[in-house]
Amino acid sequence: MTPAARTALKSRSPRALPRALWQSVAAEWVRVWSVRSTWWCLACAFALTVLAAATLGAAYATEAVRAGVDTRITASEAVVAATSFAQFALVALAMLTVTSEYASGGIRVTLQATPVRGMVLAAKALVVAPVMVLAGVLTGAVATAAVYALLSIDVFGGLVVLPPGEVAWDLLATGGYYALIGVLTVGAGVAMRSAVGTLSTVFMLLMGLPLLLIMTGSQVAVDVSLRMPMFAGLAFMDSTDNLTGAPIPYSAGEGLAWLLAWTAAALATGWAVVRHRDA
Repeated sequence: MTPAARTALKSRSPRALPRALWQSVAAEWVRVWSVRSTWWCLACAFALTVLAAATLGAAYATEAVRAGVDTRITASEAVVAATSFAQFALVALAMLTVTSEYASGGIRVTLQATPVRGMVLAAKALVVAPVMVLAGVLTGAVATAAVYALLSIDVFGGLVVLPPGEVAWDLLATGGYYALIGVLTVGAGVAMRSAVGTLSTVFMLLMGLPLLLIMTGSQVAVDVSLRMPMFAGLAFMDSTDNLTGAPIPYSAGEGLAWLLAWTAAALATGWAVVRHRDA
């Protein structure tokens, strides 16, 4: 903790700390919605989710029709599978909440206004998480409707269904996955400070390294890759389709536990770096 932070803590009563955190959250919330990059990232996430979900849904239905299988396809299943592609637009949004301040030098003003650095990190995480949830649920709902409309036409066999309970779970789970990945990105961004470094690190953690481990063919490497954030998230969302070509061999609860562990590790790394390094 910096000397300024120690002075700030001494001068504040315990009751003042929640108020200071709330003020930091409010400032971060305004900052997120006041820049164009947020809206561009959300638009890209929306487009990627709809296009990827429609493509995957059409592929599922075409395969079922060709095989003559009378199976029912839940429209939101394609949306869950589409997270593997659409997530990077939201990763970019979460990254920019941190790295844009370092690039512009605005982080100095932020740390002067809130000298307790852990509070700055907490405020960013508390803003990014609900933004990711809203983005996941709303874009997922539109994409689900689009998939249902597409697969309802005769050429796709009309095999699509919309069971309310499954759809609601899929959308909420998708929002929860995006929230945790967003917070993980915030931790990585605070540690890396660089947009390129953060994006490269998170991409390798989510997709690059897991796929490389799978390609080795080693069972140990495959087991490790399946417990990295993206596959843990797919297990949590109970996805029946993933890039391994086989079911993920553990429960949704274990998937959530692995995802929480990765997110906590990223935040701890970011906090350890920011509290010891000058802005």
